[in-house]
Formats: sequence, structure tokens, C-alpha cells
Amino acid sequence: MPGLMSYLRRFVGFWRDFLIGDDLLGAGIAVGGLVLAYLLVRLGFDAYWVIPLAVVVSVSSSLWRALRRRQRARAAER
Repeated sequence: MPGLMSYLRRFVGFWRDFLIGDDLLGAGIAVGGLVLAYLLVRLGFDAYWVIPLAVVVSVSSSLWRALRRRQRARAAER
């Protein structure tokens, strides 16, 4: 059944690329935010602020790392 294995490999690969992409840290922050929100709700707290905060932290860290990479690349060109 090489067709089935090939299909499964492509299917799993698509979801890995879709959910994680090229930023494993950003995906980890997003999952951590979801887990933290879930735990806070289970403990009886309002957790409406956790997901937006996780998004801001994730995007900020991704942007900061991209800018650092760009600065390093420009410094290496000189």
C-alpha cells in the first residue's frame, strides 16, 4: 500500500507545516497560551486576556528574531 503511506505522509506534513510553519517558538507560545487559558478557566478565573497576550508575545518575538537575523546578515555583508 505505498499509495496510502504516501498520502498519510503528505497529510501529516501539510498539517505540521500549517500549524507550526517555520516558527516553532511561535507555535509553542500559542499552544502555551491555549493551555494557560484552559487551566485558568478550569480554576474559575476569567482568561479572556490570555489568548490576545499570547498572540502579541508570539508576533513580537517572531519580529524581534527576524530583525536580529537581518541585522546579522547585513553585518556579514560588510
